[in-house]
Amino acid sequence: MKTIVICSGGLDSVSLAHKVAAEHELIGLISFDYGQRHSKETEFAARCAKRLGVPFDLIDMRHIGAHLSGSALTDDVDVPDGHYAEETMKVTVVPNRNAIMLAIAFGVAAAKQADAVATAVHGGDHFIYPDCRPEFTKAFEAMQARALDGYANVRLYTPFVHIPKSAIVTEGAKYNTHFADTWSCYKGGAEHCGRCGTCVERREAFHLAGVTDPTVYSDPDFWKSALEDA
Repeated sequence: MKTIVICSGGLDSVSLAHKVAAEHELIGLISFDYGQRHSKETEFAARCAKRLGVPFDLIDMRHIGAHLSGSALTDDVDVPDGHYAEETMKVTVVPNRNAIMLAIAFGVAAAKQADAVATAVHGGDHFIYPDCRPEFTKAFEAMQARALDGYANVRLYTPFVHIPKSAIVTEGAKYNTHFADTWSCYKGGAEHCGRCGTCVERREAFHLAGVTDPTVYSDPDFWKSALEDA
C-alpha cells in the first residue's frame, strides 16, 4: 500500500511513519504550517522523513490559519495547563483543521498515485477534537471516495483511531521510533513544558506503556498532579 503520512513531528505521527515504513510502502511525509505557536514541530517531521529516506513536503497554510481564530494554538491565548480530559483544553481546538489538512493530503495522494493517506488520530483525542473521532474519519473517507470517483482510489488509514496514546508508544517502540526526536508541547519553548495537555498526555503514555521517556521536561513531575485533578 503506497502511503503518504500526515506527520506533524509529534510522537503519534512519527510513530505512525515508522509503522507505515515497516508494514507498507511509505512514499512521503506531508506536514502543515498553519501558524501554530509550536511550529518547530515541523522540523521534527522533516528529520523523520530524512531518517526514513522519503520526501518531505511542508504545506504553507499560514494565511488560512490566520482565519481559524480563537484557538490557543494560533492566537494570543494562553495554552492551559492540565490534562486533556478537562474542559479548559477545548481552547486548543483549531476549527476544521484536520478536515482541511486531510483534503489537501488526499489531493496530493491522488496526484502521486498513492493508495492511502495515513493520519495518527487516536482514542485520547476523541473528547476534545471532533475531527479525530471515528465517525469523522469514516465520513471523510466516504466523501473523498465521491470527490475522487473515476480519478483515484485513496483510502484513509487510521490504525490508532481506537487506541490510547500509551498503545502508540508501544507500537512506536516496536518499530524503533526515535521518541527523543519528536515534539509534542503546544507551548513551543526550548524544551517540553511538562504542563500543557500534550505534555501531560505524553508523559502519562510512556508511564502506562512501561517505556522509558527520553523527553526533557521543564516540569517533569506536574503530570502526576494533573492526573489527580482530571
